Amino acid sequence: MLANLASEIWHEYWPIILSQEQIDYMVEKFQSPAVMQSQIENDRYIYNILEDRDNFIGYFGICPKDDYLFLSKLYIKKDFRRLGCGRLAFNKIKQMSLELGKKKIQLTVNKNNINTIKAYEKWGFKTIDSVVTDIGYGFVMDDYIMEYSLEEN
Repeated sequence: MLANLASEIWHEYWPIILSQEQIDYMVEKFQSPAVMQSQIENDRYIYNILEDRDNFIGYFGICPKDDYLFLSKLYIKKDFRRLGCGRLAFNKIKQMSLELGKKKIQLTVNKNNINTIKAYEKWGFKTIDSVVTDIGYGFVMDDYIMEYSLEEN
């Protein structure tokens, strides 16, 4: 169910930035049921499905690291964007970060994902670095690393 939701959102959202071939590759590499299950069992990932009444409207994935909480994924279906759902999810992520003893949240965001970058900045994230990651099959992720400090905000 979660992997299907991820595939649906990724195929709807990412064509504005990535090729269909890269989207298909990334969904299989990072969002397939087997990969997500392995992340939960072996890498301490926590996934949370976002719901509105009886509808699955999005999801997020987090992973505790030594010095921070890594926000790996936060995706909302198109019809529910710009309605405050992302902020509600982020409030839950902040709460979980504190429960896990983490005072910082880090994420990576595609440098061309302008609207999402603006949303993260509005929430208090600051860009601290950039990275280009080879993900195989001739594809790279060209991202900013952003950080949110629970102590400063």
